[in-house]
Amino acid sequence: MSMALKERSALEPQRRPGRLRVAALLEAGAAVIAERGYEAATMAEVATRAGAPIGSLYRFFPNKEILADALMQRFGNVIDDAFAAIDARAGAMSMAELTDALLALVGKLRSEMPAIVSLLDARSDWSAKRSEFRDAVRTHIARTLVLCSPHLDAELAGDIAIVLLNVMKTMARMTRESGGEISPGAMNELREMTRLYLENRLAQSL
Repeated sequence: MSMALKERSALEPQRRPGRLRVAALLEAGAAVIAERGYEAATMAEVATRAGAPIGSLYRFFPNKEILADALMQRFGNVIDDAFAAIDARAGAMSMAELTDALLALVGKLRSEMPAIVSLLDARSDWSAKRSEFRDAVRTHIARTLVLCSPHLDAELAGDIAIVLLNVMKTMARMTRESGGEISPGAMNELREMTRLYLENRLAQSL
C-alpha cells in the first residue's frame, strides 16, 4: 500500500445529506463485516448493501481499512457514552447491580456487537485502532471498578477488567450463535458467575 493511501482518512461531510449518506454506509459496513467477517467483506458488498454507487463509498472511505477505522471510532463513542452513564452511579452499586450494568451493556449494543467482535477477531493487522478500542474498554471497566471499590489496587483493577472484557465478548458470541437471544438459563449462569467473581476479587481489596 502506498504512503499516500495510508495517510488518507475518512471524509467528514459538513451537510446533512452527506452525514446521512455516511451513516448509511457505516451501517452497511457493520452489517457486511458482521455477516462475512472483516477479511471476506468487500467494499462492493458494502456499497450494494447501502444502495450506493461504489464511487460514493470510496469518496467517503478510500479503502476498507479506513471504513473499519471509522466503525471502531463509532463503537468507541457508543462505549464512552454507556460507561459515562454507569460511572455516574457506580459508587452506590452493589456487585449484583454492577454485574447487571456491565452485562446489560452487551445487550444495549446487540446490533453492534457482531461487527465489533468480527473486527476485534480479524486476523489481519489492519489498524492500531483495534488495539486502542480494546485498551479503551479495559480502561473504562477498570475505572468503573475503582469507583465501586476505591481501595482496589489499580493493577488488579486492570487484570479484572481484562477478564470482564472477555466475559462480555463471550456473551456477545453466545448472542450471535443463538440467533440474537441467549437462553434465560444460560444468561443467569453467566450473570451469577460474573457476580461471584466480582464479589470475591473486590472483597479482597477491602
